Amino acid sequence: MYNIPKLKITIVFLLLAFLGFGQQTLPIVTGIEIDPLMELQNKELQTLLETQINSNSQFKKLVSNKKMSIGIVDLSDLKDIRYAGLNDENMMYAASLPKIAILLAAMDAIDKGELKDSKEIRNDLSLMISKSNNAASTRMIDRVGYEKIEAVLRAPGNKLYDEEVGGGLWVGKRYAAGGRRYPEPMKGLSHAATTKQVCSFYYQLVLGNLISTERSKEMLEIMKDPALHHKFVNTLDKVAPKATIYRKSGSWKNFHADSALVWGPERRYIIVALLDDNLGEQIIRNLIVPIEKVLKKSRTLKNRVVDN
Repeated sequence: MYNIPKLKITIVFLLLAFLGFGQQTLPIVTGIEIDPLMELQNKELQTLLETQINSNSQFKKLVSNKKMSIGIVDLSDLKDIRYAGLNDENMMYAASLPKIAILLAAMDAIDKGELKDSKEIRNDLSLMISKSNNAASTRMIDRVGYEKIEAVLRAPGNKLYDEEVGGGLWVGKRYAAGGRRYPEPMKGLSHAATTKQVCSFYYQLVLGNLISTERSKEMLEIMKDPALHHKFVNTLDKVAPKATIYRKSGSWKNFHADSALVWGPERRYIIVALLDDNLGEQIIRNLIVPIEKVLKKSRTLKNRVVDN
């Protein structure tokens, strides 16, 4: 469970203020119930996702062969957050995407006084996320250590690696030659993720549930406006130019991964994809439009129910 599961928050959240969403406004949220993401799986959204993905023969084959995993969270109504996923508990090699776990562990260490904050560390965190710099990532791993990263991911308040739901986020190797390996216990992967747990990471950030609202804000600021404009961002720049994007991606050989919190005037959602395919970068680009169709149709159907 998260550190505040099922707890009614009586404070009025001005999410815009503490998450740094610029000039874009968020509704004032009161009495929001923070549940584990798994409890927010929506049958209607799940059906729409399956139907849309299976309508594309390439996507259908990849999902059927467990070469593609997808997770989406509809945040258009923060009092009715909805989740859906395909192969979302299938842990895959995720290259640089799990650097978000290093970010979380470092911020947790800073918050607990285990790591002294500095301009050098903040610069490395920025390089690690925005430009996916491997040298900066390795320096951060060396500072916090594998055991700290694992402890933070497994913490009851985070639950971002959990064998009961297929594993999740994991960092067990430096992003450099040499150094000991610290593989995760289920598949022996060194840089791993499931789409469900990556969605959970973003979901908890949005609700200020990772470490604290202030630390969640700091992490989102680091993830804002990524310097690399490929995969999801390549398409989002065209279809959602007014949206703010918080993002981390990764690629190595045939493994491609991307994750994003998309926040704009007409769209608010989380999307995560993991691919094991040589054409994975282009396939991830091609996912945005069908996923946006799924989310738009879900909102339309929900509004019809309300109107009736």
